[in-house]
Amino acid sequence: MNLLRVLDALLQEGSTVGAARRIGLTQPAVSAALARLRDALDDPLLTRLGRALEPTQFALDLKQPLHDKLAEIENLLSAPSRFDPKTAQLDFRIAGSDFFAELLMPDLARHLAANAPGIRVQLVNLVPDDYVETLEQFEIEMALIPRVDFPPWAESRDVIRSTFSLIARAGHPRLAQAGLSPGDTIPIDLYCDLGHVLFSPEGRTTGMGDDALAAVGRDRQVVMTMPVFSGVYNAVAESDLIALLPTQLANRVAPRLGLSLYQAPMPLPTPTLCMMWHRRATSSPAHAWLRDQIAVILAPITCLPLPVANG
Repeated sequence: MNLLRVLDALLQEGSTVGAARRIGLTQPAVSAALARLRDALDDPLLTRLGRALEPTQFALDLKQPLHDKLAEIENLLSAPSRFDPKTAQLDFRIAGSDFFAELLMPDLARHLAANAPGIRVQLVNLVPDDYVETLEQFEIEMALIPRVDFPPWAESRDVIRSTFSLIARAGHPRLAQAGLSPGDTIPIDLYCDLGHVLFSPEGRTTGMGDDALAAVGRDRQVVMTMPVFSGVYNAVAESDLIALLPTQLANRVAPRLGLSLYQAPMPLPTPTLCMMWHRRATSSPAHAWLRDQIAVILAPITCLPLPVANG
């Protein structure tokens, strides 16, 4: 088992120095263990390439299964231990957009301060197209993301179903000229003629709203993209641009920014947002506790009604 732990560390770190630091051994001890592993498995496992160690194909095939099995064994052996949130000293890294910075983290901060003062939660940027690999490499414990087809090793739990609202600054001249009041549906010609701000961490210039318009044979003018939702609603608040925003988030920020909420002229999907984590963490009492706290906090905002009056 100790040799397998060394092999796992070597495959994760790619160097004897990094592996030694990861598992608390000396570099010579790691090198000696590698020599024993090569003899036992009849494979070089890692070969020197410059200053790095390059894994053989056999080692690459072992990398993830070995990592998962060691984690499962660790969870199995630690399962009987009790978890007390009031005394626990733990760090959790969660990947998610600033939707959750606004709608989850303030309430979670208050809850942790009162019930689990030794638990630290870090919300880190959701890296487009890389959250699965990030989670798999132990860099984060959980991702808060739209539901998609997840890999077999992933577990998930739905937390929010989100409708979308269209936001514009209060007193928007084109909307006022059209005789529209907050809560009204914007005519499709006007909707397509106005400039739009698009939330796109990847910098794409089309998104869900464009797909919905294409389904009815129309398109719009995306004149700005933002990698964060806060950029979207701040740009709208200071201009005559408009944007689609998750209704829960729009309701939260509209009063303080002077935004009005309207309905889009075409049908829009209602995405499901979920917690996604590696199955090796499913039986962890601390991880399960945090999942439950997040679900409870988000439950009341699963789908808020569209306001019919400004503010």
